[in-house]
Amino acid sequence: MDWLLIALAGLLGGMLNAVAGGGSFITLFALVFVGVPPLMANATGTAALLPGYLASAWRFRKEIKYPANLNLKTLCLITIVGGCLGAAILLSTSEQVFAYLVPWLILLATLAFIAGPWLLKKRLANASLTRVSTVKPQTAMIALCIVCIYGGYFNGGLGIILLATFGLLGQTQLHGMNGLKNLLSALLTTIAVVIYAWGGLIDTQHLLLLAFMAIIGGYLGATLAYRIPHTLLRGLIILIGLLMTIGFFIREA
Repeated sequence: MDWLLIALAGLLGGMLNAVAGGGSFITLFALVFVGVPPLMANATGTAALLPGYLASAWRFRKEIKYPANLNLKTLCLITIVGGCLGAAILLSTSEQVFAYLVPWLILLATLAFIAGPWLLKKRLANASLTRVSTVKPQTAMIALCIVCIYGGYFNGGLGIILLATFGLLGQTQLHGMNGLKNLLSALLTTIAVVIYAWGGLIDTQHLLLLAFMAIIGGYLGATLAYRIPHTLLRGLIILIGLLMTIGFFIREA
């Protein structure tokens, strides 16, 4: 039963990460449910979803566009720096502190996803019609670096927060945002996983099955994203985020 749950979590996690984010909520919950400590569950789920990020990024490769006049080289540098800092902070965090923070981090990611479109509409309503993007590159770099530090520390909800950030930076095309989100997530996750492995936080017992199913889920999710209404996708991610928040709050009570 445990292996079936892990396989299903990998498949669904890869699919959700491909279309909007939030897959780490499911892998984290499944690993904790089968007895993996939260700190190790976070690191293992992050490692397992890496192949799914790569598969879905490849599927969306033709849609990718960069925000705030930033280029790919700059975005990769920001991702590397932020990912290293976040992963290093995780290694110095105790199991008890991390377990306490998990539901709050999931709630933060879900609220960011809910608020993202509303904040974007409000900003665009106040902007000039001839200047859709009013965010300076320096501001975008700082915002993305903070998000990448978060992602290096806690992969749960990373895709959701990246999508919300891209929206606030002026992007509106969801498939293009998904492609960039998966590309940066793959780079960020690679860096974080190397540091996690060095710190002994990867649970190899469940890693391979999760990763294999995440690859399948990542490609299937990217394909289905072209056929599923965006409002339905958003509603599904918000529902999962809220349910996972409630579940972890109950667990820590």
